[in-house]
Amino acid sequence: MVQIPKQSTPSSPSSPAQPVVPTSADVARLAGVSRATVSYVLNNTSAVRISEPTRRRVHAAAKELGYVPHAAARSLRAGHSRTVLMPAPTVPAGPLYSQFLNDLQWALGRLDYTVVQYGTVGPGGDEAARAWAELRPAAVLVPGSGLSPQGVAVLKRSGARAVVTIGPASVEGAHALLMDHEEVGRAAGAHLHARGRRRIGVVVPAEPGLDTFSTPRLAGVRRALHGTAATVHELPLAYEEESAARLAARWPELGLDAVFAYNDEYAMLLMRALQDEGVRVPEDTALIGADDLMLGRLLRPRLSTVHIELPSVRDLAALVDRAVRNPAAAPETHKVLGATVIHRDSS
Repeated sequence: MVQIPKQSTPSSPSSPAQPVVPTSADVARLAGVSRATVSYVLNNTSAVRISEPTRRRVHAAAKELGYVPHAAARSLRAGHSRTVLMPAPTVPAGPLYSQFLNDLQWALGRLDYTVVQYGTVGPGGDEAARAWAELRPAAVLVPGSGLSPQGVAVLKRSGARAVVTIGPASVEGAHALLMDHEEVGRAAGAHLHARGRRRIGVVVPAEPGLDTFSTPRLAGVRRALHGTAATVHELPLAYEEESAARLAARWPELGLDAVFAYNDEYAMLLMRALQDEGVRVPEDTALIGADDLMLGRLLRPRLSTVHIELPSVRDLAALVDRAVRNPAAAPETHKVLGATVIHRDSS
Protein backbone atom coordinates (compact mmCIF):
# COMPACT_ATOMS: atom_id res chain seq x y z
CA MET A 1 0.00 0.00 0.00
CA VAL A 2 1.34 3.36 -1.04
CA GLN A 3 1.22 5.90 1.74
CA ILE A 4 0.24 9.43 0.65
CA PRO A 5 2.29 12.04 2.43
CA LYS A 6 0.40 14.46 4.64
CA GLN A 7 -0.38 17.87 3.16
CA SER A 8 0.99 20.73 5.20
CA THR A 9 -1.66 22.62 7.12
CA PRO A 10 -1.84 26.36 7.84
CA SER A 11 -0.43 25.68 11.30
CA SER A 12 2.58 23.64 10.10
CA PRO A 13 6.04 25.26 10.13
CA SER A 14 6.12 25.38 6.30
CA SER A 15 2.91 27.44 6.16
CA PRO A 16 2.59 29.91 9.05
CA ALA A 17 -0.91 30.39 10.43
CA GLN A 18 -2.78 33.45 9.26
CA PRO A 19 -3.52 35.92 12.06
CA VAL A 20 -7.09 35.85 13.32
CA VAL A 21 -8.96 38.97 12.26
CA PRO A 22 -11.01 40.39 15.13
CA THR A 23 -14.72 40.89 14.49
CA SER A 24 -17.40 43.13 15.94
CA ALA A 25 -18.65 40.08 17.88
CA ASP A 26 -15.26 39.87 19.62
CA VAL A 27 -15.48 43.56 20.53
CA ALA A 28 -19.03 43.07 21.82
CA ARG A 29 -17.99 40.14 24.06
CA LEU A 30 -15.00 42.02 25.49
CA ALA A 31 -17.02 45.19 26.10
CA GLY A 32 -20.04 43.31 27.44
CA VAL A 33 -22.49 44.86 24.96
CA SER A 34 -24.44 43.78 21.89
CA ARG A 35 -23.03 43.79 18.34
CA ALA A 36 -25.62 46.45 17.48
CA THR A 37 -24.18 48.72 20.18
CA VAL A 38 -20.68 48.20 18.79
CA SER A 39 -21.96 49.18 15.35
CA TYR A 40 -23.72 52.29 16.68
CA VAL A 41 -20.62 53.44 18.56
CA LEU A 42 -17.96 52.77 15.93
CA ASN A 43 -20.06 54.15 13.08
CA ASN A 44 -20.92 57.32 15.04
CA THR A 45 -24.65 56.70 14.66
CA SER A 46 -26.49 59.72 16.05
CA ALA A 47 -30.01 58.25 15.85
CA VAL A 48 -29.39 55.99 18.88
CA ARG A 49 -28.34 57.35 22.27
CA ILE A 50 -25.42 55.51 23.83
CA SER A 51 -24.07 56.45 27.24
CA GLU A 52 -20.57 57.86 27.43
CA PRO A 53 -19.23 55.02 29.68
CA THR A 54 -20.49 52.47 27.14
CA ARG A 55 -18.87 54.35 24.28
CA ARG A 56 -15.57 54.41 26.15
CA ARG A 57 -15.82 50.68 26.88
CA VAL A 58 -16.48 49.85 23.20
CA HIS A 59 -13.62 52.04 21.97
CA ALA A 60 -11.25 50.53 24.55
CA ALA A 61 -12.22 46.98 23.50
CA ALA A 62 -11.76 47.79 19.81
CA LYS A 63 -8.36 49.29 20.51
CA GLU A 64 -7.26 46.30 22.62
CA LEU A 65 -8.29 43.83 19.89
CA GLY A 66 -7.02 45.94 17.00
CA TYR A 67 -10.49 45.97 15.45
CA VAL A 68 -11.50 48.47 12.75
CA PRO A 69 -14.88 48.56 10.96
CA HIS A 70 -15.05 47.09 7.46
CA ALA A 71 -15.55 49.98 5.05
CA ALA A 72 -17.27 47.90 2.35
CA ALA A 73 -19.72 46.38 4.84
CA ARG A 74 -20.49 49.80 6.26
CA SER A 75 -21.13 51.11 2.75
CA LEU A 76 -23.57 48.28 2.07
CA ARG A 77 -25.50 49.07 5.24
CA ALA A 78 -25.62 52.80 4.48
CA GLY A 79 -26.37 52.39 0.78
CA HIS A 80 -23.30 54.47 -0.13
CA SER A 81 -19.64 54.82 0.82
CA ARG A 82 -18.18 57.43 3.15
CA THR A 83 -15.28 58.12 0.79
CA VAL A 84 -14.64 61.59 -0.60
CA LEU A 85 -12.34 61.45 -3.62
CA MET A 86 -10.07 64.42 -4.29
CA PRO A 87 -8.14 64.25 -7.56
CA ALA A 88 -4.73 65.85 -7.03
CA PRO A 89 -4.40 69.21 -8.83
CA THR A 90 -2.75 69.05 -12.25
CA VAL A 91 -0.56 72.05 -11.44
CA PRO A 92 1.96 72.41 -8.58
CA ALA A 93 0.07 73.11 -5.36
CA GLY A 94 1.61 75.99 -3.44
CA PRO A 95 1.79 76.22 0.37
CA LEU A 96 -1.56 78.04 0.58
CA TYR A 97 -3.48 75.39 -1.35
CA SER A 98 -1.68 72.51 0.39
CA GLN A 99 -2.75 73.89 3.79
CA PHE A 100 -6.30 74.26 2.49
CA LEU A 101 -6.37 70.59 1.46
CA ASN A 102 -5.05 69.49 4.86
CA ASP A 103 -7.67 71.55 6.69
CA LEU A 104 -10.43 70.22 4.41
CA GLN A 105 -9.46 66.62 5.12
CA TRP A 106 -9.67 67.38 8.84
CA ALA A 107 -13.14 68.98 8.46
CA LEU A 108 -14.49 66.06 6.43
CA GLY A 109 -12.98 63.60 8.92
CA ARG A 110 -14.96 65.31 11.68
CA LEU A 111 -18.10 64.39 9.71
CA ASP A 112 -16.98 60.74 9.45
CA TYR A 113 -15.82 60.88 5.82
CA THR A 114 -12.58 59.35 4.57
CA VAL A 115 -10.69 61.55 2.11
CA VAL A 116 -8.73 59.79 -0.62
CA GLN A 117 -6.42 61.71 -2.96
CA TYR A 118 -6.22 60.42 -6.53
CA GLY A 119 -2.95 60.92 -8.42
CA THR A 120 -2.86 62.88 -11.65
CA VAL A 121 -0.75 60.47 -13.73
CA GLY A 122 -2.94 58.95 -16.45
CA PRO A 123 -6.04 60.06 -18.34
CA GLY A 124 -7.72 63.44 -18.02
CA GLY A 125 -11.16 64.90 -18.59
CA ASP A 126 -14.03 62.43 -18.91
CA GLU A 127 -11.61 59.47 -18.98
CA ALA A 128 -10.40 60.56 -15.57
CA ALA A 129 -14.01 60.76 -14.38
CA ARG A 130 -14.53 57.12 -15.40
CA ALA A 131 -11.39 56.14 -13.45
CA TRP A 132 -12.68 57.99 -10.38
CA ALA A 133 -16.08 56.34 -10.76
CA GLU A 134 -14.50 52.87 -10.47
CA LEU A 135 -13.73 53.62 -6.82
CA ARG A 136 -17.42 54.30 -6.08
CA PRO A 137 -16.90 57.42 -3.92
CA ALA A 138 -19.78 59.11 -2.13
CA ALA A 139 -18.50 62.48 -3.31
CA VAL A 140 -15.85 63.88 -5.64
CA LEU A 141 -14.16 67.28 -5.18
CA VAL A 142 -12.59 68.36 -8.47
CA PRO A 143 -10.00 71.18 -8.35
CA GLY A 144 -9.43 73.35 -11.42
CA SER A 145 -11.18 72.82 -14.73
CA GLY A 146 -11.50 69.95 -17.19
CA LEU A 147 -14.60 68.12 -15.97
CA SER A 148 -17.52 68.23 -18.42
CA PRO A 149 -21.27 67.67 -17.82
CA GLN A 150 -20.77 64.19 -19.31
CA GLY A 151 -18.10 63.46 -16.71
CA VAL A 152 -20.45 64.60 -13.94
CA ALA A 153 -23.13 62.26 -15.31
CA VAL A 154 -20.69 59.32 -15.35
CA LEU A 155 -19.82 59.92 -11.69
CA LYS A 156 -23.46 60.19 -10.64
CA ARG A 157 -24.48 57.04 -12.54
CA SER A 158 -21.71 55.17 -10.68
CA GLY A 159 -23.22 56.18 -7.34
CA ALA A 160 -21.45 59.45 -6.49
CA ARG A 161 -24.02 61.44 -4.56
CA ALA A 162 -22.15 64.75 -4.78
CA VAL A 163 -19.78 66.26 -7.35
CA VAL A 164 -18.22 69.59 -6.36
CA THR A 165 -15.96 71.62 -8.64
CA ILE A 166 -13.50 74.18 -7.24
CA GLY A 167 -12.40 76.56 -9.98
CA PRO A 168 -13.16 79.52 -12.23
CA ALA A 169 -16.40 78.20 -13.77
CA SER A 170 -19.35 75.98 -12.89
CA VAL A 171 -20.18 72.69 -14.63
CA GLU A 172 -23.74 71.59 -15.34
CA GLY A 173 -24.96 69.08 -12.77
CA ALA A 174 -22.23 69.79 -10.19
CA HIS A 175 -22.04 71.99 -7.13
CA ALA A 176 -19.56 74.81 -7.74
CA LEU A 177 -17.20 76.87 -5.63
CA LEU A 178 -16.23 79.73 -7.94
CA MET A 179 -12.75 81.15 -7.41
CA ASP A 180 -12.41 84.44 -9.31
CA HIS A 181 -8.66 84.98 -9.65
CA GLU A 182 -9.30 88.11 -11.69
CA GLU A 183 -10.10 89.78 -8.37
CA VAL A 184 -6.55 89.03 -7.14
CA GLY A 185 -5.05 90.90 -10.10
CA ARG A 186 -7.56 93.74 -9.79
CA ALA A 187 -6.60 94.29 -6.13
CA ALA A 188 -2.85 94.28 -6.95
CA GLY A 189 -3.24 96.63 -9.94
CA ALA A 190 -5.39 99.10 -8.03
CA HIS A 191 -2.87 99.15 -5.16
CA LEU A 192 0.10 99.88 -7.42
CA HIS A 193 -1.81 102.61 -9.27
CA ALA A 194 -2.82 104.22 -5.96
CA ARG A 195 0.88 104.27 -4.99
CA GLY A 196 1.59 106.42 -8.06
CA ARG A 197 3.01 103.69 -10.32
CA ARG A 198 2.24 103.98 -14.04
CA ARG A 199 4.38 101.42 -15.95
CA ILE A 200 3.31 98.16 -14.38
CA GLY A 201 4.65 94.69 -15.23
CA VAL A 202 2.70 91.51 -14.54
CA VAL A 203 4.66 88.26 -14.15
CA VAL A 204 3.07 85.38 -16.06
CA PRO A 205 4.62 82.02 -15.08
CA ALA A 206 6.09 79.99 -17.93
CA GLU A 207 5.26 76.70 -16.16
CA PRO A 208 2.47 74.73 -17.91
CA GLY A 209 -0.95 74.65 -16.26
CA LEU A 210 -0.60 77.85 -14.23
CA ASP A 211 -2.40 79.87 -16.91
CA THR A 212 -5.66 78.82 -15.23
CA PHE A 213 -4.69 81.30 -12.49
CA SER A 214 -2.27 83.68 -14.22
CA THR A 215 -4.53 84.60 -17.17
CA PRO A 216 -7.39 85.93 -15.01
CA ARG A 217 -4.90 87.67 -12.68
CA LEU A 218 -3.40 89.50 -15.66
CA ALA A 219 -6.91 90.38 -16.84
CA GLY A 220 -7.68 91.73 -13.36
CA VAL A 221 -4.70 94.11 -13.49
CA ARG A 222 -5.84 95.33 -16.92
CA ARG A 223 -9.36 95.88 -15.57
CA ALA A 224 -8.07 97.85 -12.57
CA LEU A 225 -6.04 100.17 -14.83
CA HIS A 226 -8.57 100.51 -17.65
CA GLY A 227 -9.24 104.17 -18.43
CA THR A 228 -6.12 105.39 -16.61
CA ALA A 229 -2.79 106.59 -18.02
CA ALA A 230 -1.04 103.49 -16.69
CA THR A 231 0.29 100.77 -19.01
CA VAL A 232 0.46 97.00 -18.40
CA HIS A 233 3.37 94.86 -19.60
CA GLU A 234 3.27 91.06 -19.59
CA LEU A 235 6.46 89.45 -18.21
CA PRO A 236 6.91 85.70 -18.88
CA LEU A 237 9.05 84.15 -16.13
CA ALA A 238 10.06 80.57 -15.35
CA TYR A 239 10.51 79.66 -11.69
CA GLU A 240 14.30 79.50 -12.05
CA GLU A 241 17.11 81.79 -10.89
CA GLU A 242 18.50 81.96 -14.43
CA SER A 243 15.17 83.11 -15.87
CA ALA A 244 14.81 85.78 -13.17
CA ALA A 245 18.38 86.98 -13.77
CA ARG A 246 17.72 87.34 -17.52
CA LEU A 247 14.55 89.35 -16.86
CA ALA A 248 16.28 91.59 -14.29
CA ALA A 249 19.13 92.29 -16.74
CA ARG A 250 16.56 93.80 -19.14
CA TRP A 251 15.17 96.17 -16.49
CA PRO A 252 16.76 99.40 -17.81
CA GLU A 253 15.20 98.90 -21.26
CA LEU A 254 11.82 97.85 -19.80
CA GLY A 255 11.58 100.98 -17.66
CA LEU A 256 8.96 99.51 -15.30
CA ASP A 257 8.22 101.22 -11.99
CA ALA A 258 6.08 98.42 -10.51
CA VAL A 259 5.45 94.68 -10.80
CA PHE A 260 2.67 92.34 -9.74
CA ALA A 261 4.60 89.07 -9.61
CA TYR A 262 1.73 86.50 -9.80
CA ASN A 263 2.36 85.21 -6.27
CA ASP A 264 4.79 85.57 -3.36
CA GLU A 265 7.14 82.83 -4.60
CA TYR A 266 7.67 84.51 -7.98
CA ALA A 267 7.87 87.90 -6.25
CA MET A 268 10.69 86.69 -3.97
CA LEU A 269 12.52 85.14 -6.92
CA LEU A 270 12.31 88.37 -8.94
CA MET A 271 13.14 90.63 -5.98
CA ARG A 272 16.45 88.85 -5.39
CA ALA A 273 17.35 89.11 -9.08
CA LEU A 274 16.46 92.82 -9.22
CA GLN A 275 18.53 93.57 -6.13
CA ASP A 276 21.47 91.70 -7.67
CA GLU A 277 21.18 94.07 -10.66
CA GLY A 278 21.18 97.12 -8.36
CA VAL A 279 17.46 97.85 -8.78
CA ARG A 280 16.10 99.30 -5.54
CA VAL A 281 12.78 97.97 -4.21
CA PRO A 282 10.54 99.94 -3.82
CA GLU A 283 12.37 103.17 -4.73
CA ASP A 284 12.99 102.19 -8.38
CA THR A 285 10.38 99.45 -8.74
CA ALA A 286 7.51 98.61 -6.41
CA LEU A 287 6.76 94.91 -6.03
CA ILE A 288 3.70 92.99 -4.84
CA GLY A 289 2.93 89.25 -4.72
CA ALA A 290 -0.04 87.17 -3.62
CA ASP A 291 -0.81 84.41 -1.06
CA ASP A 292 0.58 86.21 2.02
CA LEU A 293 3.24 83.61 2.81
CA MET A 294 5.12 83.91 6.10
CA LEU A 295 8.47 83.99 4.29
CA GLY A 296 7.47 87.24 2.56
CA ARG A 297 7.25 88.96 5.95
CA LEU A 298 10.85 87.99 6.72
CA LEU A 299 12.35 89.57 3.60
CA ARG A 300 13.97 92.98 3.52
CA PRO A 301 12.10 94.92 2.32
CA ARG A 302 9.04 93.10 3.63
CA LEU A 303 6.90 91.90 0.74
CA SER A 304 3.55 93.52 0.00
CA THR A 305 1.00 90.90 -1.00
CA VAL A 306 -2.60 90.09 -1.81
CA HIS A 307 -4.07 88.02 0.99
CA ILE A 308 -6.32 85.36 -0.56
CA GLU A 309 -9.28 84.16 1.45
CA LEU A 310 -10.00 80.56 0.41
CA PRO A 311 -13.37 78.93 1.05
CA SER A 312 -14.15 77.91 4.62
CA VAL A 313 -13.29 74.24 5.00
CA ARG A 314 -16.17 73.83 7.46
CA ASP A 315 -18.62 75.30 4.95
CA LEU A 316 -17.27 73.11 2.15
CA ALA A 317 -17.43 69.98 4.31
CA ALA A 318 -21.01 70.90 5.26
CA LEU A 319 -21.88 71.33 1.56
CA VAL A 320 -20.49 67.86 0.80
CA ASP A 321 -22.44 66.36 3.69
CA ARG A 322 -25.70 68.06 2.60
CA ALA A 323 -25.27 66.81 -0.95
CA VAL A 324 -24.49 63.25 0.15
CA ARG A 325 -27.56 63.22 2.36
CA ASN A 326 -29.78 64.74 -0.34
CA PRO A 327 -28.34 63.89 -3.78
CA ALA A 328 -31.50 65.05 -5.58
CA ALA A 329 -31.09 68.66 -4.36
CA ALA A 330 -30.38 71.34 -6.96
CA PRO A 331 -26.64 72.13 -7.36
CA GLU A 332 -25.39 75.04 -5.26
CA THR A 333 -23.03 77.72 -6.59
CA HIS A 334 -20.95 79.89 -4.26
CA LYS A 335 -18.34 82.59 -4.95
CA VAL A 336 -15.65 81.88 -2.40
CA LEU A 337 -12.43 83.75 -3.19
CA GLY A 338 -11.64 86.96 -1.31
CA ALA A 339 -8.66 89.23 -2.11
CA THR A 340 -7.28 91.93 0.20
CA VAL A 341 -4.04 93.86 -0.26
CA ILE A 342 -1.58 93.84 2.64
CA HIS A 343 0.70 96.86 2.16
CA ARG A 344 4.26 96.37 3.40
CA ASP A 345 7.65 97.84 2.51
CA SER A 346 8.13 96.53 -1.04
CA SER A 347 5.43 98.75 -2.57
